[in-house]
Amino acid sequence: MATIRKHRDKYQVQVRRKGFPPISRSFHKLADAKEWARHIETQADRQELAPSRKELKGITLGDLVRRYRTEVVASKKGADVETIVLDAFLRHPVCRKSLIDLNTSDFASYRDERLKTIAATSLKRQLAPLNNMFELARSEWKIPLKNPLVDLALKTNDNRRERRLREGELDRLVEAGKKTRNPLVLPMIHFAIETGMRRGEILNLRWRDIDEARGSAIILETKNGYSRTIPLTPGALNVLKALAAATRQERCSQVFPLSALALRLCWDRLTERAKINDLNFHDLRHEAISRLFELGLTMPEVASISGHRDMRMLFRYAHASNASIRAKLAASV
Repeated sequence: MATIRKHRDKYQVQVRRKGFPPISRSFHKLADAKEWARHIETQADRQELAPSRKELKGITLGDLVRRYRTEVVASKKGADVETIVLDAFLRHPVCRKSLIDLNTSDFASYRDERLKTIAATSLKRQLAPLNNMFELARSEWKIPLKNPLVDLALKTNDNRRERRLREGELDRLVEAGKKTRNPLVLPMIHFAIETGMRRGEILNLRWRDIDEARGSAIILETKNGYSRTIPLTPGALNVLKALAAATRQERCSQVFPLSALALRLCWDRLTERAKINDLNFHDLRHEAISRLFELGLTMPEVASISGHRDMRMLFRYAHASNASIRAKLAASV
C-alpha cells in the first residue's frame, strides 16, 4: 500500500508490499507522486520488482522442492515417477542455493551438465514439475520470486512417434501370446486396438463401468481429468464376453487385474518372443486412432472416443497406413 505525505515543498511516497523491500521517492507535484505509486504497485502485483532479500534468503531451492513434493506431488496420479525425479534432483548441489541467489544461469549450468547424459526431451520432462513448482510458489504460496526456468533455452527435436503395427506383427504377437503364462495380455492387446484407450485407462476399467446393453464403457480416470463414454466395437465386446465367461467378476473388480509394472514386464517378454523391435504398448492406441480415421470418422467423432481435447494433439495420431492410401489412389484412377 502506498502512503503519501507532504514534507516542506515535496510529496514523499513510500510503497510497502509483503515480500518486497519498501520503496520511497519524492516529487514536487502530487499528481506525479500518485502516478508513480500506482506504477510501483502494479509492478509489485506482476512480480516485476526485486523480492525481499530477507524473506528469500532463508529458503533454499531444496526446501521449496521438498514442500512441493509433500504438498502437491503426493496427491498426483503419477506421484511415484515424479517423486523419483524430484528425489534425484534434490541430490544436486544447486538445491543448496538460497532462492535469493538462484537465477537462470544456475539452471543453464544444470542443463548443460544433464545434456551430457540424457536427451533434451527427457530433460524437458524432468524440468516440467520444477516449472510448475515455481509458478505455484509465486501464485499460491505467495513467495515473491521469479521463475528462473522461464528464460531457460532448451531446444528439443520433434520426436513424436508415428509407429503403427506393421504387416504381420499382430499375428506374431498373437502367436507369441499363446505361449505366455498370463492369460490377460492378449485380450488386453486386442481391447487396446479396438478401443484406443490408454494403458492406465484400461487397467483402471472396472466391470461396473461396462454397459453391455448399450455397448459402451465409461472411463472415469483419464489423463486430462475429463471422464468420457466411448462406444465399444463388436471386437471389444467379444473380448469382454470371453473374459466374463472365463473369470468370476464382481462389479467393483478390475476388468484386467494387472499392475502397470506386471503389464510392462509381460509386454517386454512378449515383443521379444515375437521378435518385434521398437513397439510400445502405447503404439496400440496410435494404431487404433489411425484405424478410426481410416474408417471415415470425423475429427470430433474420433476425439469423443480418444478423449483428446486439443485437435492438434489428435492429429499427431492420425496417420493412415500406406496400404490404405495406395488403395484409395488406385481406386481413383
